[in-house]
Amino acid sequence: MNNWQNRWKALWNPDMYHGWGKTNNYFEGWYIKIVDPTEQFVFAIIPGISKGKDGDEHAFIQVLDGVQGKASYHRFEAADFQPSADTFAVRLGNNFFLAENIELDLPELKGHLRFQNLYRWPKMLGAPGIMGWYSFMPFMECYHGVVSVHHQIEGQLKVNGQLQTFDGGLGYMEKDWGRSFPSSWIWLQTNHFQTAQRVSCMASVARIPWLGNHFIGCIVGFLLGDKLYRFATYTGAKMKAELFDDRVELGFKDAKNTLEIRAFKAPGGSLLSPLSGNMTGKVNESMQARVEVRLFAGEQLLFEGTGRNAGLEVAGPVEELLTNRWRR
Repeated sequence: MNNWQNRWKALWNPDMYHGWGKTNNYFEGWYIKIVDPTEQFVFAIIPGISKGKDGDEHAFIQVLDGVQGKASYHRFEAADFQPSADTFAVRLGNNFFLAENIELDLPELKGHLRFQNLYRWPKMLGAPGIMGWYSFMPFMECYHGVVSVHHQIEGQLKVNGQLQTFDGGLGYMEKDWGRSFPSSWIWLQTNHFQTAQRVSCMASVARIPWLGNHFIGCIVGFLLGDKLYRFATYTGAKMKAELFDDRVELGFKDAKNTLEIRAFKAPGGSLLSPLSGNMTGKVNESMQARVEVRLFAGEQLLFEGTGRNAGLEVAGPVEELLTNRWRR
């Protein structure tokens, strides 16, 4: 297939690589979170490709050690980045990434993990992924996708030379692609709650450029058991966002449900982020944040709990995102 056909296929399958034929001002990366059953090992592994506006291009794998708060950046030749045109499958040197498993051959992480019982973001007519109909807008600065909201992990990794089992651990996987990350955003994710139910929470609020102007957009998914509650700008959901010294408070509601979130900050590590395709930006991410969540159906409390091992990013001039009143 040619580049246009490959991009068209990827449009309907957000997990897949989208950058066919892109030569500059482009990035794409997957965020793979893994947590062992003891919660002593918490990692984000981020494989991707950078094609800068200045013509510089390279592939990379970033690793964030969420417990130690340290990040590493492994640079590869662009030619080492080998994506599939048929499914989400990316080979990068001796590393291999799919929705269902990963193989790692990095100085700090070596081994093979399998992911089971993936909860995929549902596809609907006119909404192939988490961005809804915005997926079809060709001029967006950044696109977002969720590969799996929640899944179990099997396998072992050598972590800094020591063999560790991840059997019974939990994972999460998402991705981004486009030109640059937003100028400001708040993002959080956790799926470690003290409950027998399957629970996962992801929320993102960002400044979105739009036809010479901008708007504040939100995308939220809260998984409770087998049901995914979705709140987004394109669904007509309203939001609130407040920032304090020690925490972020977010609220989202639609005609039926309300989600309240309090995310408490924690030390983190510094990751590189894309600006016009170049990996020259920086963002601090904690993977030890604590997230308090309450979900209501009308006035009825459906769930209340606290998420651990939470990823939290508060980046850029976030004051432009904040409001203590409900707004679209």
